[in-house]
Amino acid sequence: MRMIVTVIAAAAILGPAAGSATTIHSGLYGHVTRGPISPVCVAEQPCSEPAAGAALRFLRNGQLVAQTRVKADGSYRIALLPGKYTVLAPSRRPLEPSTARIRTGRFARVDFAIDTGIR
Repeated sequence: MRMIVTVIAAAAILGPAAGSATTIHSGLYGHVTRGPISPVCVAEQPCSEPAAGAALRFLRNGQLVAQTRVKADGSYRIALLPGKYTVLAPSRRPLEPSTARIRTGRFARVDFAIDTGIR
């Protein structure tokens, strides 16, 4: 009986988050495009496309802390702790913007563009 009371008391002190993953209530969402997709862009035709399947990597102080894959429609969403991040695209392709700032308690929209290097 005494052991059960101790376990119940410990659970009450530690709260419901004890032993469970912490939910992050901030991060980024948006779309990722890649382009140009041909050497010559033609009027009335898109010059970029969704970067389906691309991996975005998020670094803080030079250390990889998170990554996500872009969906088929070019969208992404990732939960991140508040702070400033460097964002890298696949194969170190130029990415615009290359940094993102996360604010506490907010998901911010940031659209990224990957430069394919086609000229």
